[in-house]
Amino acid sequence: MKQKFDIITSTCVPLPLENVDTDQIIPARFLKATTREEKFFGDNLFRDWRYNSDGSLNKNFVLNDPTYSGEVLVAGKNFGSGSSREHAAWAIAGYGFRVVVSSFFADIHKNNELNNFVLPVVVSEGFLAELFDSIKANPKMQVKVDLPNQTITNLATGKSEKFEINGYKKHCLINGLDDIDYLLTVKDKTEKYENGAKKY
Repeated sequence: MKQKFDIITSTCVPLPLENVDTDQIIPARFLKATTREEKFFGDNLFRDWRYNSDGSLNKNFVLNDPTYSGEVLVAGKNFGSGSSREHAAWAIAGYGFRVVVSSFFADIHKNNELNNFVLPVVVSEGFLAELFDSIKANPKMQVKVDLPNQTITNLATGKSEKFEINGYKKHCLINGLDDIDYLLTVKDKTEKYENGAKKY
């Protein structure tokens, strides 16, 4: 899951549904898994929507529609609500999405995505609606997500918006660091500070 993040230009997978909660992203029965294997969770992303009750593919669900593909998931308002399970972020990353775009994210899920090298991009409702319209008109249209400059651009219309991100998380994404990796990069400074503090 660790990947350095700079600029991503990609087609999009649209999920124009509001209030998609973490149980829909990864059903509770998969939380018992004893592995964190990316493929396992990626294969079960939106499991109950991707498959019918008899186990067959639901051909009407967007992830099963070959018309749509890409590293960017465009979702409706209030994405990731419900329980705080980090498995939901594991499933999104495991499937191969590197960016999720919405007009609002549940805070815990948003942080879980960041911790798993998935960038949650919050846009205005107007920008989101136009993005859905552009994807519907041309499923091959692309967006450009520029993390260093904190912009997202709908390349079909040329319209851009700025997005916010915590400075520390931005640094970690750009450099491909998780929290432990980051602590190791400042190990010498930490030890120097601690040794200095012991003198007083």
